[in-house]
Amino acid sequence: MANSLQNLFFSRMEKTFPALKVRNFRYFWVGQLISVMGTWMQTAAQSWLVLTITDSPFLLGLLGVAQFTPVLILSLPAGVFVDRFPKRSIVILTQIASMILAFILAILVFTNTVQYWHIFILAFGLGMVKTLDIPARQSFMIELVGRDVVLNAVALNSTVINLGRIVGPALAGVVMALVGAGWCFLINGVTFIAVIVGLFKIDVAPVVRKRPKGTVIPDIKEGLIYLFKSPILTTTTLILAIVSTFGMNYSVLIPVFARNQLGLDAQGYGLLMSSLGVGSLLGALIVAGGSSRGPKRVRLFVVPFITSSLFIIMGFNSSYLLSALLIGSMGFANIFFTTTANSLMQIHSDNEYRGRVMSVYSLVFAGSTPLGNMFVGSIADRAGAGSAFFWAGVVTVLLVLGTTMAHKVRKRISATKSDAEA
Repeated sequence: MANSLQNLFFSRMEKTFPALKVRNFRYFWVGQLISVMGTWMQTAAQSWLVLTITDSPFLLGLLGVAQFTPVLILSLPAGVFVDRFPKRSIVILTQIASMILAFILAILVFTNTVQYWHIFILAFGLGMVKTLDIPARQSFMIELVGRDVVLNAVALNSTVINLGRIVGPALAGVVMALVGAGWCFLINGVTFIAVIVGLFKIDVAPVVRKRPKGTVIPDIKEGLIYLFKSPILTTTTLILAIVSTFGMNYSVLIPVFARNQLGLDAQGYGLLMSSLGVGSLLGALIVAGGSSRGPKRVRLFVVPFITSSLFIIMGFNSSYLLSALLIGSMGFANIFFTTTANSLMQIHSDNEYRGRVMSVYSLVFAGSTPLGNMFVGSIADRAGAGSAFFWAGVVTVLLVLGTTMAHKVRKRISATKSDAEA
C-alpha cells in the first residue's frame, strides 16, 4: 500500500512538473534555489540600508535607475552577443561577477566605510552584469528542457525566485536586526557558489549563431524586424513594457510604505516583502501545475487590470495586515502575467532569434525599471508611498486599456482584410 501511494505520488509529480525530469534543469533549478534566497536578502537589505543612510525615497528610486539603466541601453547588443556564444558560459561569468560585487558591498559595510555613492556604483555594476545575464538565462531555459515543457520550466523557475522572495527578505530583516546588513551581502555572495557549481555540472549542446565580425547593428535590426512582424510578440512586448514600468516597482514602494506609512522596523519590512513572495510562489505553483495546457494569451490583458486595482486600493490603506494581503495578491497576479509573457516570447521565437527576442524581453521587463522607479520615487518623495501606489495603478490601467482596445481594432482590421481577400 505504501509503495503504491509512493509510486502514485512520484507519477503525479512527474506529470505536474515534467521539467524536473530533465537532469540539466534539476542542476540549474537547485543552484537557483539556494542562490536566489541570498539575492533577495541583498535586495531587501540594500533598500533598507539606503533609506537608513539617506532617508530619501527619491535616492532609493535613483538606485533603481543606476541598476537598470545599463539594461535599458545595452540589452539589444547584448542579445546579439547571447545568440553568438554558449549561453551556459555567459551565465557562469555573470554569476561570478555578481558574487564579487556582493562581497565588495559586504566589505564596505563591515569596515563602516559604505556611502550612498558606493552603493550607487555597485548597483550600476550589477546592472551591467544583468544586461547579459537576463537574456542569456531566459533563452537558456528552452535549451535545458525543450519547447514542449518550457512553460513548466519557466513556472518552476518562478517558484524558486518567489520562494527566495519569501525567505530572503524575512531572513534579511532578522539578520539586520541581530548583526547588521553586512551579513546579508556576505551570505548572498556565498550562495552564488551553489548556482555556479550547478552550471558546471550541466551538459547541454550550445545553440550559437556564427556571424562575421562587424554585423552587430544589422543583427539588432534583423532581430527587431523579426519581432515586429509577429503580432503576438509585438503585443506581448508592449503590454509587458507598461506593466513593468508602472506596476512592478516594489523595491521602492514597499520599503517606503513600510517605513513611512506603517512605521515598521527592519524586521516588519522584511515580513511585508515576504508576503509578496508568498503570493508569487502560490501563483507560480498554480501556473506550473496547469502548464500542460500552454500559456493563455488572455492573461496578458486581464491580469494587469487586477494588479492595477490592487495598487489603487493600496493607496487608501493604512493597515499592516491588509497591506500584507494586498501585496501578496499583487505577487500572485504578477506571476501569472510574467510567466505567460516569458513563455509566449520563447515559444514563438525561432532558435536563431531567441537571444535577441529575449534581450527585448529584458529591455522592457528590467530596462523600464529606471523610468518606473523615478516615477514612483518622485511621487513618494512629495506625497507619500500611498499616493505613489495609487497613481501607478491608475496609469497602468489606462495604458493597458488603450493597448487592449488597439489590439482588438487590429484583429478586426486583419479579419476584414482576410475576408476581402477570400
